[in-house]
Amino acid sequence: MDRSIQYDIEPSSALSSWERWINSIFVWVPYAALALSVAVAQIRSASTSDRLLDLVLVLFAAGWTWLAFTRLGSPTDVTQGAVRLYFVGFIVIAALLMTRSPIYLVYGITGFFHASLLRPWPLMFAGMAATGFVIHSHIIITESTPTTWAIYLGVVAIQTVAVFAGIYGGQKVTEIAEERRRALERLQVAMDENVGLHEQLVAQAREAGVLDERQRMAREIHDTIAQGLTGVITQIEAINQTWGDEAEVHRRLDTTADLARESLTEVRRSVQAIRPGPLEATRLPEALGDIATSWSAVNEVPVEVTVTGERRPLHPEIEVVLLRAAQEGLANAAKHSIASRVGITLSFLDGSIALDIRDDGKGFDPATAVFESGFGLAAMRQRVENAHGNLQVESAPGEGTALSVRIPTAEIGSPE
Repeated sequence: MDRSIQYDIEPSSALSSWERWINSIFVWVPYAALALSVAVAQIRSASTSDRLLDLVLVLFAAGWTWLAFTRLGSPTDVTQGAVRLYFVGFIVIAALLMTRSPIYLVYGITGFFHASLLRPWPLMFAGMAATGFVIHSHIIITESTPTTWAIYLGVVAIQTVAVFAGIYGGQKVTEIAEERRRALERLQVAMDENVGLHEQLVAQAREAGVLDERQRMAREIHDTIAQGLTGVITQIEAINQTWGDEAEVHRRLDTTADLARESLTEVRRSVQAIRPGPLEATRLPEALGDIATSWSAVNEVPVEVTVTGERRPLHPEIEVVLLRAAQEGLANAAKHSIASRVGITLSFLDGSIALDIRDDGKGFDPATAVFESGFGLAAMRQRVENAHGNLQVESAPGEGTALSVRIPTAEIGSPE
């Protein structure tokens, strides 16, 4: 799954009511300003020829605005080349109209709007300055003196700076607002993506939890039901062989019942994820002694349990792993090794704990053995690795088997 987030979000094509209103000003104000100007000029004009000339110039101005600007589409979409060409023609026409009557400054004022479309900003400033020169030209047309020129240039300068500052500042504010809008859209995309990723992670965690629980139950079933049933089968087979000895049969039956009850108890504990029974009231060394005694009684093979090093409390998880490893080692010895003796050594080392189980049975060739199938050594190895430890098996045909588990105690921490 591609989790990459694309942030190249284009501005929305849908214009806000404010943007539509601004576009309407760019489109219709020139025509409204022309209509108002020519209406007043017609009233003030004394001769018919002047009126006709004014009408011709006004129609030409309206035609130029429509051909070079309005028909090209949305004002903000018109190319810079078209805007620059239109604006030059606008300034020329506005200047001609201003020579006819000062009233046409109403039309000339619309130049400030269209100059705001010019880019880069020096062109915008120049366009606004040109507009100012045109609409205030009546000052020097009527009276060209140093004083009027000073007034003319001062008015143009102040107005140009003020209008440019207002429009340019407004555009910057609009750009900032647009960038914020785009940032919010990117944030929303990221939030939506995070929601999807969170849902995916929750689903994966749920699946992983189910898988872990299945594996835990599989290991626990192997360590409890499977081994218990193996012991029960062993006792039943022994009963068949000692059928004539009533006392021995009764002893075997009692042992079989005890094994079944113990297995049932352990199954219930496994389902409820409770610590194994041997560890409920004792620590690991004593628990190893208990399971060794029980196993020895069932299989009639002596087991020697040795504890070395300075005893110290272990994390409950480590104790469970080592107890299950010992149970698996004893179970394998009972099923496969045909051993006459078994030894268990628990070694408290600096920073780690080691468990060794050895027997003098028939052994096997580790190079040809398959450990990763089933729930025997494979499950034991998984338990040990989950506790950050390692498992080693040493054996050879006719030389018995040695199983060694070593777990660093610092990886899991001290017991609660």
